[in-house]
Amino acid sequence: MRTLVTGGTRGIGAAVALRLAADGHDLVLGYARDESAAAATQAQCRDLGVDCSTVRADLTSDAGIDRLFTAAGRLTGVVNNAGATLHLGRLADTTPDVVRATIDLNLTAAVLVARAAVLAMAPSRGGDGGVLVNISSGAATLGSPGEYVQYAAAKAGVDALTLGLAQEVAGDGIRVVGVAPGIIDTTIHADAGEPGRVERVGPLVPLGRAGQVEEVAAAVAWLMSGEASYVTGTTLRLAGGR
Repeated sequence: MRTLVTGGTRGIGAAVALRLAADGHDLVLGYARDESAAAATQAQCRDLGVDCSTVRADLTSDAGIDRLFTAAGRLTGVVNNAGATLHLGRLADTTPDVVRATIDLNLTAAVLVARAAVLAMAPSRGGDGGVLVNISSGAATLGSPGEYVQYAAAKAGVDALTLGLAQEVAGDGIRVVGVAPGIIDTTIHADAGEPGRVERVGPLVPLGRAGQVEEVAAAVAWLMSGEASYVTGTTLRLAGGR
């Protein structure tokens, strides 16, 4: 098994990488800019006895996606995880460039990574078959009013991507599934400008807390395993009841 994880060196992506390494996946981890996090996650994965390489690539450019998949080589799995909210606030108070950047990263890049995953894994195109996991968000159905409706809209597009692409490639050796985390304890909130968001929102979840990255990683690992061999076109929600 050889799996590519985009945004694979921090937060949910790093937890997914470590869980897949523990399950015996050789890994290629894409990242945007944090060299120290990339090196640390790579070392942790290698300590688990698997091959792990990292590739710095801008997924909002065609060249970046091409570079990542060229470096990755033959794959049997892709976790389409890279994303960010970029901003917290009402849509009317969010600048057009931030709206475009949010949709470009969270939807356009995700669609193009999915396209590249099919080209890399489909047996009809010389691949070995495999599994594509798209990381969506609970925001896709909640809409996130007052916080980031543009991010929610982009993630709703990812859910549609999972459903449609799964049916398109079901006969070509690829399962396409999704995971939609709710509020998860990562730095995504601080990066968007509210470091205390987990403490603010977590208690409002029916289960009374924010989720942990390891819980998301466990779901991804199951979806990629043979135990989920009859699952495709489905997005699994991990949002504590929201």
